[in-house]
Amino acid sequence: MTRLLVGLVVAAVVFMIYSIIDCALFDRRRVRGLPKAVWLIVIIFVPLVGGALWFLVGRGRRTSSARGRSHTVAPDDDPEFLGRLKRDAAQEERIRRMEQELADLDERAEAEDVDPDVDPDHRTDGDKPGRADA
Repeated sequence: MTRLLVGLVVAAVVFMIYSIIDCALFDRRRVRGLPKAVWLIVIIFVPLVGGALWFLVGRGRRTSSARGRSHTVAPDDDPEFLGRLKRDAAQEERIRRMEQELADLDERAEAEDVDPDVDPDHRTDGDKPGRADA
């Protein structure tokens, strides 16, 4: 009989400690009935009943938005995924256009450098110093 009583006391203490820790770490927005501090006081001063009430009444369930959220079956059913695909495609198109513009500018710059119609006496800043312009 003594072993049973000791086992029950140990189980009650473990349950009370678990209840206190659970209440202390639980999200404040999901607590129902009483404020979190009051629930801690109830659990401490009314050991078994307070812990049981905490788990039955005070510990709120998940928010309705998380519960009511529909589960998508495939990525093409997810509007967020489809929107991300459209943004990625638009960004790829912008990158392609910019690369084409850069290639056109490079071709134009190369054509200007090798242009035979340019006066050979025309010098730039990179020419050798010491030669005077006429």
